[in-house]
Amino acid sequence: MAGEESTRQIIVDSLDGIMRIQINRPEKKNALTFAMYQAMADALIQADQNPGIRVVFLTGTENCFCAGNDLVDFKNISQGKEHLRNPFVPAISQAKKPIVAAVSGMAIGIGTTMLLHCDLVFASTEAVFNLPFVNLGLCPELGSSFLLPLLAGYQRAAEIFLLGRPFNAQKAFEIGMINRVCSEKELIPMAWEAACHLAAQPSASVCVTKALMKRGREAILKAIMEEESNEFERCLTSPQAKEAFQAFLEHRKPSFSEPNR
Repeated sequence: MAGEESTRQIIVDSLDGIMRIQINRPEKKNALTFAMYQAMADALIQADQNPGIRVVFLTGTENCFCAGNDLVDFKNISQGKEHLRNPFVPAISQAKKPIVAAVSGMAIGIGTTMLLHCDLVFASTEAVFNLPFVNLGLCPELGSSFLLPLLAGYQRAAEIFLLGRPFNAQKAFEIGMINRVCSEKELIPMAWEAACHLAAQPSASVCVTKALMKRGREAILKAIMEEESNEFERCLTSPQAKEAFQAFLEHRKPSFSEPNR
């Protein structure tokens, strides 16, 4: 049953050498469960192993890309019902085929950090990005504590992470996180055209060029993601995170009165 549900919530299909992975849980603003992460990880691994797939096209639903993690899932983790390690983390960070993302509406938490591992990112003028890890008593994940300062500079990354405030597509473009800002109507056609162009390129050259551009940071990124995972798991069971999650579910402002670690 869980497998069938994740299949409906993560739609995977292929056309002309392009694998489309669509996050399809609009009733929950495309919040991701661990079953959905597994489905996306499986699709990315399949794309890398299938010579007929040249490009991955990643998108959400109309007016919503991804609201981040499902906090009910996370609450269960904090109670010891699940294991934290996320199969999507190595799958997207080590993906060999190029990934094109089309972002509409909100992109929160991992909905933003996954874009740091994509090769081309297009966003509509309606897109809103947010990395509220600190707000939730957590720390960054998916290598973002390394990749975002590398991309945006330390001060701008600190503003985004430590204040945890949302920012628009124009700011994302200015810090180099996305390639193009366009209207909502133009988003999918523009991103799909780029994916089609990539699919028409010599696949081996595209993949080796991607690998060469990323090669110098592989070891440090792997080490940082491991450290982030350890810290994230520790934070997840902290009183601060439990209070943040409970406050979210109760639609109230959290109270962080406990001392620091």
